[in-house]
Amino acid sequence: MDKDTLFILPPGFMDNGRREYCPECAELWGLLSYYPAYMPYFDIQHVGITHPRTPLTTLLGPGNHNAPTLALATDSPRETEAEIKHANGHAYIDSARQIGVYFSDRFGTARPRGT
Repeated sequence: MDKDTLFILPPGFMDNGRREYCPECAELWGLLSYYPAYMPYFDIQHVGITHPRTPLTTLLGPGNHNAPTLALATDSPRETEAEIKHANGHAYIDSARQIGVYFSDRFGTARPRGT
């Protein structure tokens, strides 16, 4: 991967017989709208609500399918207070708040409250 990849659910999807959204993904959509200048640093890949989320499990292995997940490129900075996990030879962050911490440390964005 040349750039970090943000695996995220779309802003709205059908589930449970109604239109829904993911609260953690909405948190990141909001963060991206606050700081659009940083969007060229990563790719956004939409994943579906159903499991397994093949793009994630292909990259990180079975059982790794949380959305949102930020998969870090090989040369992306690792100097962060965010909790970076590792699977299948890749580094990733699978929590909206921790992704927010990573963006704060890497790009100087505001930090999520309470982190």
